[in-house]
Amino acid sequence: NPSASLSIQSTFGLNSQQSLKFTQEEEILESLPSSSSTTSITFLVNIRGGASKNKPRKRGGRTASLSSLNTSTKSKSKNSQKQKTATGKNKVGASSSSTQSQSALGNTMQKYKSILPLTRLYITLVGLTTLIGLILGEETAQGLLALDPMRVTYGFELWRPITAATFLGKPSIGWLMSAYYLFEYGSSLERAYGTAQQFIFLGGQIFLLSVLSALLGQPFFTSSVITSMLHVLSRSMPHQKVKWLIFTVPYWTLPYGLMASDVLQAGNASAALPHVLGILSGHCYYFHKFIWPKMGGEDWLNPPVFLSKRLDPNYADANNVAKKSIDNALKKRKKGKGRKLGS
Repeated sequence: NPSASLSIQSTFGLNSQQSLKFTQEEEILESLPSSSSTTSITFLVNIRGGASKNKPRKRGGRTASLSSLNTSTKSKSKNSQKQKTATGKNKVGASSSSTQSQSALGNTMQKYKSILPLTRLYITLVGLTTLIGLILGEETAQGLLALDPMRVTYGFELWRPITAATFLGKPSIGWLMSAYYLFEYGSSLERAYGTAQQFIFLGGQIFLLSVLSALLGQPFFTSSVITSMLHVLSRSMPHQKVKWLIFTVPYWTLPYGLMASDVLQAGNASAALPHVLGILSGHCYYFHKFIWPKMGGEDWLNPPVFLSKRLDPNYADANNVAKKSIDNALKKRKKGKGRKLGS
């Protein structure tokens, strides 16, 4: 019926094809008998493509869930964060290069943290003084960092002995070699004798070299500290053969070889003075720490207990082991009957 289709179309806002389909379905429904209302409704639903119990399900269909939606959202966000080229395409190797840079930075920080505490502090101070020298200029930095006895005594510029022991000048091949020597010899001493003993060694060397450098007019004595470290190490095993440059020499000759190489590079005999001061101060420490106690003297360079507990984490365990061994030895000692006095 054309008038019925027009009224349905105007009422529900349907287009011409939808209204025609609706009219045909209504005619089919009227042609069915009134007794089978349930059958007619099912038949009409099947014609319109609706759900039915008898209608078989398609297998392999996908169903959405919250987890799948979250996964798709994360993948889209990751894809959007990828670096792109000027044409809008994803940059090849962009994610791998960023991962490699992060891993390289992490490895560097891990190696830095693995350095022993006092050696790490010393190397950090060397880097800071070098940075100050680059920012302020070499002349201004030397005026600020050099050892000046009058300013230390009367001006209370107490940082000058420490900066005089850590300033190596502007970056160069010599700077790199000196920093490597500080790391290598400092780590060996700290590993051999402990952090607390290394603190006593460095404090004594800075004090003694400050006095000697002030008397002889030396503004910086970092190379003297390096030579003193090497001298103490070489005296611990003097006759061991080591390789220096292309030569195999006894260990005790290394400080003198380092002095000779600096004199040859500078072309001036005055370059030997810092190394002479380092050998003297290092031998002063070695004598009072290792030789004088064997001669019956007191080891007054032994670190105090509170410093050892603070800086050496294994100090308490070592003391407990020593006490247990002494107690066990006393318990195992056989007790005799003894003798009466005058018998």
